[in-house]
Amino acid sequence: MRFLALCTALVAATALTGCGGLSGSGSDTQKVTLWLMKGSASDDFVRKFTASFEKEHPGIDLEVRIQEWTGIGAKVNAVLNGTGKESADVIEVGNTQVAQYIETGGLSELTLEGLRTWGAKDWLKGLADPGSINGAQYGIPWYAANRVVIYHKDLFAAAGIKELPRNRQEWITATQKLDKGDQQGIYLAGQNWYVLSGFVWDEGGELAVETGGLWVGTLDSEPALAGMEFYKKLQALGDGPKDADEETPPQAEVFARGQVAQIIAPPGQAAQIEQLNPALKGKLGFFPIPGKTTGTYGSVLTGGSDLIIPERTRNRAAAVDVITALVSEKWQTELARTMSYVPNKTTLAPVVQGDDGAAAMAQGAAQGRATPKSARWAEVEAKNPIKPYMTAVLTGQDPKQAARAASDTLGKVLSSDR
Repeated sequence: MRFLALCTALVAATALTGCGGLSGSGSDTQKVTLWLMKGSASDDFVRKFTASFEKEHPGIDLEVRIQEWTGIGAKVNAVLNGTGKESADVIEVGNTQVAQYIETGGLSELTLEGLRTWGAKDWLKGLADPGSINGAQYGIPWYAANRVVIYHKDLFAAAGIKELPRNRQEWITATQKLDKGDQQGIYLAGQNWYVLSGFVWDEGGELAVETGGLWVGTLDSEPALAGMEFYKKLQALGDGPKDADEETPPQAEVFARGQVAQIIAPPGQAAQIEQLNPALKGKLGFFPIPGKTTGTYGSVLTGGSDLIIPERTRNRAAAVDVITALVSEKWQTELARTMSYVPNKTTLAPVVQGDDGAAAMAQGAAQGRATPKSARWAEVEAKNPIKPYMTAVLTGQDPKQAARAASDTLGKVLSSDR
């Protein structure tokens, strides 16, 4: 941070990317730039991490720049291909974005560092898989978040439910008891495809697969249809709209009215619910989405971030040091506890045991998955044929026919550049 003003002036004067290694500068300090996304880490975390890192690496001046999510793809690509005015040595990216950056090119391969130094064997699958291609690792898992069941403790007690459900059948049975009168057993919007994805994976299905160099949608496979059938059964135990997603209306607002027993959401929504209805403070609990059998948790769509290093960096060794610190047990623990995240390794799950929501997330995260590893997936979400498919099934249309139509669209979008 100490030489930021000097560095900015030098960049303007010389069009160089950093102070480190400037010819004739007379300084032994190497500037390293880390891009973090807005909201990923608190200001206090950034301050403490920067001070600690610079103390342990006296030759490095670490500059942390906070980036907005809107428009970040173009900015990252500009760094990777060298066309931008800004540069970075380490960049935080969404885990499902890594595939598009791998396709663009310009990422530094980090396979050996992952295996030798960063504990790759224990990484969460939902963070690690999107960051690799053909066995080469480019995105390094940093933190994860996923959905859990948020439940109303008083409504569970009133229904005589003393133990939380341990498998799908117990979950359905409990939800049936909770669904009575004006009370909803669960509020599940008809187009919550994030939740559906987990049910599809639990049945052994996929959203799409790559075969022969082309992507094929597989929502019409028997396992995927079984996942949709379970979704339909669960969704019927409440009054969620069949033709809208979880933000239309926002499910936190619906839950806050006090007559919903459960929603499936990131645990952070509990704070929103309590803010909307302070009377619910202390009355909300969490449990992982139950799996098909007792002792297993349901699959979940893993969100979160990976860390990448541009090939163009002049400071690769120092960039590796930054990642080494960020993924260390010390800073993984600090980040997880500060932000209620899931750490990047299954072995670090116990560090969030004091946070009920994060602990439930960590249990489910072991079964975390990511969306298909395609650079076109963002285009799928923009058009999202999965949503109208779900509505079609929930409103009585033929599941196989609706799934086949959605699968065709998935394949066309994902293979549009092939």
